[in-house]
Amino acid sequence: MFELLNPVPQDPILAMLASYREDTHPQKIDLGIGVYKNDQGDTPIMQAVQQAEALLLESETTKSYTAPAGSPLYNQRVAKLVFGENHPVLTEGRVVSAQTPGGCGALRMAAEFLRGCSSESKVWVSTPTWANHMPLLGGAGLEICMYPYYDHSNKNIQFDAMLDALSQADKGDFVLLHGCCHNPSGADLTQDQWLAVAELMARKGLIPFVDMAYQGLGSGLDEDAYGLRLLAERFPEMIAATSCSKNFGLYRERTGTLFIVAESAATAANAGSQLFSKIRSHYSMPPAHGAAIVETILGDEALNQSWQNELAQMRQRIQGLRHSLVQKIEASDIEGDFSFIQQQFGMFSFLGISPEQVEQLRQAHSIYMIDSSRMNVAGLNDQCMDYFVAALGEVLNRT
Repeated sequence: MFELLNPVPQDPILAMLASYREDTHPQKIDLGIGVYKNDQGDTPIMQAVQQAEALLLESETTKSYTAPAGSPLYNQRVAKLVFGENHPVLTEGRVVSAQTPGGCGALRMAAEFLRGCSSESKVWVSTPTWANHMPLLGGAGLEICMYPYYDHSNKNIQFDAMLDALSQADKGDFVLLHGCCHNPSGADLTQDQWLAVAELMARKGLIPFVDMAYQGLGSGLDEDAYGLRLLAERFPEMIAATSCSKNFGLYRERTGTLFIVAESAATAANAGSQLFSKIRSHYSMPPAHGAAIVETILGDEALNQSWQNELAQMRQRIQGLRHSLVQKIEASDIEGDFSFIQQQFGMFSFLGISPEQVEQLRQAHSIYMIDSSRMNVAGLNDQCMDYFVAALGEVLNRT
């Protein structure tokens, strides 16, 4: 039977990573893989994480199974981080939480839950969006609809077109929104735009589905959660998926959370029973280590402050790289306006060059990014910035 199987093409980002690792160029630059990097090009373990792990090593007494919902204390503390300490949905007991294997696990279990609610469930997704949204949501059998989001020509959000598309959605449809640091564009909704989206969705009877994988890496922990908290305040029902991969640096620990907001505490409990049944039939229960780290940090005043300080440094470094890159491009002989890069948030931006030019950067200069020209700004640093700008100028001036 297996001899009838055909190979599946390798994920383009993973294929690019393999090529980067084999490249022997001394000035090679990886701007493709979506992980935070420091000035040395490393993705270090955060100090608060190291300290929390040391505490866990001394205090942990068992490796027994957790429950399908994961750690109750982790869920409680992350809910306060995401929604805010005294958000009405928390004080009213209207949220059910599940610790999941990363943000991917949260998204897939959300899709399985929605499919279980109705076989007709539809989810509206931005164009563009994170590439893995499609297999995670569509793989559960959800119907995917698209709404315009990023205008590659003008380097901004097509907000009117976005609203026009969502006005065509049917009552009960879900709308997937990036909570902050939109991946792959870096273009985030303003507070006024969040308000306008909320008004339209309420009028149409649409249900929010927020994916927030980068809380704290945009403008700040509370600022980045503005849209999610606004929707939770205004809507009787919503879904939210979050991740600790980026803001805690726990990539390989696979630590995420799925939240279901319901109209009442009783309805939330019913929704939770459905969700935990889905989880039990898929991966049974989540891994514990990453959640224990987060739980420890958020429950310790000193560790929490240390984590927030380091997260702020990461955020400020990314913002500084954006400003530095734009300044160096403006000081070069490169034509065109790249100021949009410093107006965006988080690790990602589209550079706005063609796939052919991306390939030229890779072949001639060992600079790696995916064909859409989405680049991880955090992959730059003071040592390689001039080389990158010179290479970009050579490629752009050649064509």
